[in-house]
Amino acid sequence: MLDGKMILRFIRECLGYVCSFLLTGLKSDRSKDYEILLLRSQLSLVQLEIENRKRAKPRPTPAFRLLAVFLSRRFAGWKTALIVVKPETVIRWHRRGFRLYWMLKSRRKRPGRPRVSRQTIALVKRIREENPLLSPEKIHELLVDLAVSDAPAPNTIAKYLPDTRKPPSEKQVQSWKTFLRNHGLWSMDLFIVPTIKFQLLYVLVIVSHARRRIEHFAVTTNPTAIWAAQQVREATPFGRQPKYLLHDNDPIFTADYFQRFLSNADIGSVRTSIMSPWQNGICERLVGILRREVLDHIIPLDQNHLERILRGYTNGYYNPHRTHQGIGGETPDASPRQAETRASDVKLVAKEVLGGLYHTYTRAA
Repeated sequence: MLDGKMILRFIRECLGYVCSFLLTGLKSDRSKDYEILLLRSQLSLVQLEIENRKRAKPRPTPAFRLLAVFLSRRFAGWKTALIVVKPETVIRWHRRGFRLYWMLKSRRKRPGRPRVSRQTIALVKRIREENPLLSPEKIHELLVDLAVSDAPAPNTIAKYLPDTRKPPSEKQVQSWKTFLRNHGLWSMDLFIVPTIKFQLLYVLVIVSHARRRIEHFAVTTNPTAIWAAQQVREATPFGRQPKYLLHDNDPIFTADYFQRFLSNADIGSVRTSIMSPWQNGICERLVGILRREVLDHIIPLDQNHLERILRGYTNGYYNPHRTHQGIGGETPDASPRQAETRASDVKLVAKEVLGGLYHTYTRAA
């Protein structure tokens, strides 16, 4: 902060520069040449002492900085005339003064974005406390889905939340969009879930790429090609089916019975390359979501218990309420549009999912 003495010193030094300039205008050209020669010789001595470290390098005052910036805009040879400082330093002074000028002109007490209200911060922390697995991106998308007009950006939300993850890049978000506009693509995968008695259960998931929707899931202790075909049949009632079904090279999916079933149902079978799970990235990511958000927190007792867990998560949270960056922050099942409001005015009614592991929200009337 500037005190009164510093301001007076700055004004006095500026007036000294102005007086020197006015007095110089009254001198003859020859007198000016002699004076410049004498001043340059003295500067050479000072520069030599600074280089030999006999004298400390002088610290430019605010008035000198202002004069240097002013002359750099009026004098073409200003760079060659500098001795005490470098031209890059003068340019940096100019940019710093430019920022200060516009900060004062905008009449803000502090530069940067407007502060987030305490009510908004409390709302964000409440959602994170009730849903500790939600990332800043998911909290932002949840507020936008609830028509909160001043929802903070994910990076702003991350400041108030610990242990946040880096958001996906633009390439990751955009990579499949062109393909999805032209094709109806579903994918499927099998993964294993151990029960409390260490029994292995096999879970089959089928997801649509266009909306990231879980179209069907099933649990069994003994997966076969006939069972997998029946699950695809149950996932495609009344002629609602994809144009292509993406899957890996599991023997169940590559079996002749399953491939004939897809062919008869007019569904194109698309296989990924061997040992290339990234080619079925959306379904693989869904499996990771199910593990991180559900199965890492609940140990199933048996097959019926696991089915109830997945049904409650899929129908009660994932499809109707969980947002996805890949579809513009929307939910797999389209949410009804609501009137916009501000975060400080919104009142949310929470509903528990899976015994409070997650919460869904509706706006209070």
